[in-house]
Amino acid sequence: MNEGYTVEMKQIVKQFGSVLANDRVDFRARAGEIHALLGENGAGKSTMMCMLSGVYRPTGGGIYLHGRQAGIRSPKDAMKLGVGMIFQSFRLVQSLTATENIILGESSPFWRGRGWMKTKLEEIRSLADRFGLAFPVDRPVWELSVGEQQRVEIVKTLYRGADIVILDEPTSVLTPGEAEQLFATLAHMKSEGKTVIITTHKLKEVMAVSDRISVMRKGRMIASMAKSETTERELARLMIGKQIPAARPAQARSIGKPLLTVKHLDVYAEHGRKALGDLSLQVNEGEIVGVAGVAGNGQKELAESLAGLRSWKRGTVAFDGMTFKTASVRAAMEAGISHVPENRMRSGLAGSLGIVDNLLFKSYRSPERSTLGFMRTARNRAWAQTLVEQFDVRTPGLDTPVRQLSGGNQQKLLFAREISRDPKLMVAVHPTQGLDIGAAQGVHRLLVELRETGRGVLLISEDLDEVLQLSNRILVIFGGAIVYETKGCEADRERIGLYMAGLTEEGEAV
Repeated sequence: MNEGYTVEMKQIVKQFGSVLANDRVDFRARAGEIHALLGENGAGKSTMMCMLSGVYRPTGGGIYLHGRQAGIRSPKDAMKLGVGMIFQSFRLVQSLTATENIILGESSPFWRGRGWMKTKLEEIRSLADRFGLAFPVDRPVWELSVGEQQRVEIVKTLYRGADIVILDEPTSVLTPGEAEQLFATLAHMKSEGKTVIITTHKLKEVMAVSDRISVMRKGRMIASMAKSETTERELARLMIGKQIPAARPAQARSIGKPLLTVKHLDVYAEHGRKALGDLSLQVNEGEIVGVAGVAGNGQKELAESLAGLRSWKRGTVAFDGMTFKTASVRAAMEAGISHVPENRMRSGLAGSLGIVDNLLFKSYRSPERSTLGFMRTARNRAWAQTLVEQFDVRTPGLDTPVRQLSGGNQQKLLFAREISRDPKLMVAVHPTQGLDIGAAQGVHRLLVELRETGRGVLLISEDLDEVLQLSNRILVIFGGAIVYETKGCEADRERIGLYMAGLTEEGEAV
C-alpha cells in the first residue's frame, strides 16, 4: 500500500566517487499537497530532486510514482511520467518567444503555418491564465522580466503534462508581490490535485505555503512532519543540528560622517545598454545601507563601478575625501573599498587555486606578503592559516583547490580576504545567496561587526528579509535609479515591494 503517495523514494543512495551525497533516504509526497524540502548546502536535497527529475540516477534504492516503480533515466523519461522541475537558473532560449520555448521539442511544430501557431498561442495563454501566470506569450524571452521568465518555465512544465512539479528556490529572484502571486499559483496547482515540491532556505515562506515539511542533514532524512507540528526555530535546529539563538537586532554605533557619495551616475552595460541613469546615493560611517531590487535593475553595474571594475559616463564618485575621476581597481583598493561580488566563483575566487593564493590576490604587493618581488611563503602560509581559523573556513588544507569547498566556506574565504584588508567600506552583493541558514548567519555577523566598528556597508541583495533585518537605511533600485528611500526602523515591506516592481503607492509607474 502506498497510502495515496504520488511520490515515494525508498532507501535512496547516491554516491559521487568517494562522496556519499544521499545515505538511504526515504521521501514521500501526496497529491494535492505542497511539500517543502529543507536542508543546509550539501545536505543532499537537491541531489534527491535531481534524481526524481531524471538529471541523476540513484546508486541504490528505488523511485515509485503512483505506487509503481519508475525507471527514470533522463529528464525526458521523468516528463513522460509526469515529473517536471523548474530550476533556479532558467532553461530558456533567450532569442525565442515564450510560446516557442514552451513548445520547443514538439514534432514538426513550425511548418504547419500561422494558423497552427495562433492556436498554440491561445492554448498557452489560456493555460497561463488558468493558473494565474499571465505573461506576453508572443514576446522574446530576453524582453521578459525575471518573474515573467519563471512563469514561462512553470507553464512549460504544466503544458508538458506534469502532475508532480518541483521548484528549486522559487522566490529567490522575485519581488514580494511576485512571490505572493507564485504562492497563489502553487495553491491552485494543489487544488487541482498536483504534487508540488519546493526546496528553499526561507523558513517564513515554508511556514506560509507548505502543507508538509521534510528536513535533510548530511545526506540523511532527519524528520518529516505537518506544518502544524513545527515552528521556524525548530526547523532551523533540525537543519543545522543545534539550537539557533533568537535573532537580536545588533546595536550599531552612532552614524558618522559621509563616507561614500555618488551623484548623478550614468553607467552603460554590454551592447550599449544604459544600466544606471542619474543614480545618487550616500553611505555614512557606521551604517549598513541596503539596496533592494529585482535582478537586472543595475545592482551589478553599481557594485562594479564602486569597485573600479566598470567605468561611468557621467556623474561623480567621492569616497573618504577623494573624488574618483575614472574607474580603477587599484585606486578603489588603496582607498579602502572591499568588494564581495554576486558570483563568488566567476569574479571573486579562482577555483583551481588553493586557499593561500586566493587570499593573496589583493595584498601580494604589500611588504608583509612579498619582498623585492619574491613571495614570503612561510609567513604567507601562517597568515592564511590564521585567517582560516578566524573565519572558520573548513578546508582539508591550505592547498585544497577552492572549487572543492562548499559554497558557505567559499563565501567565508572571500570575506576573510576582503575584511583582512581593513576596509573603510564593504560593497557586498547578494552575500548569502545560495547559503544555508548557518552560513548566512555567519555572513550577517561579519557585516554587523563592520558596522559596529565604524565602517560603512553597502548591502545589495534580492533577499528583502535580509535587507530589512540588517539595514539602517533602505534604498530601492529600479530601472537603474534609486526610486525610494526609508529608514530601516520605519520600513514597510508592502511599500518596498511596490517600488521594487516599479510602482508608487498609488499604483502609478515610478
